[in-house]
Amino acid sequence: MTDLTALKAALDGIEMEDNPRLVKQKSRDFFWYSPILKEQLDHVSGELLVTPRTEAEVIRVLKACFELGVPVTPRGSGTGNYGQAMPLSGGVVLSLSAMNAVKEIAPGRVLVEAGALLSKIDIATRAHSGQELRLHPSTYKTSTAAGFVAGGSGGVGSIRWGGLRDLGNVLKLRIVTMEAEPQIIELTGEEVQKAAHAYGTNGIITEVELPLTAAYDWQDVLIGFDNFEAAARFGDALGNQDGMLLKEIAPIAAPVPHDYFLKHQRFIRRDQSVVIVIVAPHSMDALMAFTRRHKGEVLFRTDTATAEEKRGLPPAYELAWNHTTLLGLRVDPTITYLQVLYPFPNQIERAMKMVKIFGDEVPAHLEFVRFDGNITCFGLPIVRYTTPGRLEEIIRIHEDNGCPIFNPHRYTLEEGGMKQTDEVQLAFKRQADPKGLLNPGKMIGWENPDFDFSSQTTYLFPGLKAAG
Repeated sequence: MTDLTALKAALDGIEMEDNPRLVKQKSRDFFWYSPILKEQLDHVSGELLVTPRTEAEVIRVLKACFELGVPVTPRGSGTGNYGQAMPLSGGVVLSLSAMNAVKEIAPGRVLVEAGALLSKIDIATRAHSGQELRLHPSTYKTSTAAGFVAGGSGGVGSIRWGGLRDLGNVLKLRIVTMEAEPQIIELTGEEVQKAAHAYGTNGIITEVELPLTAAYDWQDVLIGFDNFEAAARFGDALGNQDGMLLKEIAPIAAPVPHDYFLKHQRFIRRDQSVVIVIVAPHSMDALMAFTRRHKGEVLFRTDTATAEEKRGLPPAYELAWNHTTLLGLRVDPTITYLQVLYPFPNQIERAMKMVKIFGDEVPAHLEFVRFDGNITCFGLPIVRYTTPGRLEEIIRIHEDNGCPIFNPHRYTLEEGGMKQTDEVQLAFKRQADPKGLLNPGKMIGWENPDFDFSSQTTYLFPGLKAAG
């Protein structure tokens, strides 16, 4: 147990909360998307919530916790889906939410504090110079800059810009180490990958510099198809249209759109598969022409909808990515989901093979992205969950058919297949967190000295050794 009396004395003057109910509330993320993680993590809670307002206060917290041997788990808004922000060893939950300033806006870039909300960043950059962030998750309204970088992977905008794994999509990270005398380290270029998607296991991010692009009055379009293969092939062909400016392409199989998109339900037949598209206004006419060519049915578009039709509707990005599963869980709390890569160039054939094998047990949901320079798709299919054994079998069948799984039912970096730990990553961990007190339990390469770095598993964020 943590010596809370000594810790509170050392942190006097910094905002703290020790009410067990409130601390547990801030010790949770969206791990409960997974029935496996819900069983494993539902009891987890920190012991003290600390909310620094400055980098100097972050340094004070890390210094005091280092001296007392107290674990520290950083937290943004808690929108992660697989336990990234869950304090497995108790200790301090470090909320960066009060450090939310937009510090500097320039052509093509913005510098913000860790807790700045992505949506608020865009408000500031649009007002300043008509710019916006390249990428954001479906939790755009509530996600923080550092939380997105440390726990996310991409999202809306990835059809044009790729993901956070791609060089140039995070420009700079400023982090504080957890040592007797915490250090400030600024990471740029390839070095940002040390802290990107690392769950705060190797330093607390205090500032993030992200690239900007031109802002548009983006329009939402829902396009219906009578079968999922037609929707998937439309999405793939649309992603390869170089002349259209698109921000999102997501084909989703029937009956998911009708059954789960309750506020849009009146526009959708239950037997319709739907492609969610977000498009710049000047590309709308081209999109309509392309849709006619592919015999799609325009079900809804924001630019021609009446005020009454639009009233109460969420933005299209809140139908896509992980929000699809969230909307589904509100209707049917027994479902879960997977994260799949359908590798280029046979992405549609691989996706359709999984549809043929599983049918309505695993309704398809594709997200088209730019991946290693090619247009392909991730899958976030719904899984009509029955047992852990069947879930593992579904995963194995995907992988046996060349569809790698980034497993959202595991909370460690490596087991989920999201980030590969190697010698370079581990050496940085030793430098930034010599006692292993930062978000302990999330990096197998640190916890297990016999960990095999040579695993041939497909990782979304590959190891750093090759880059070095």
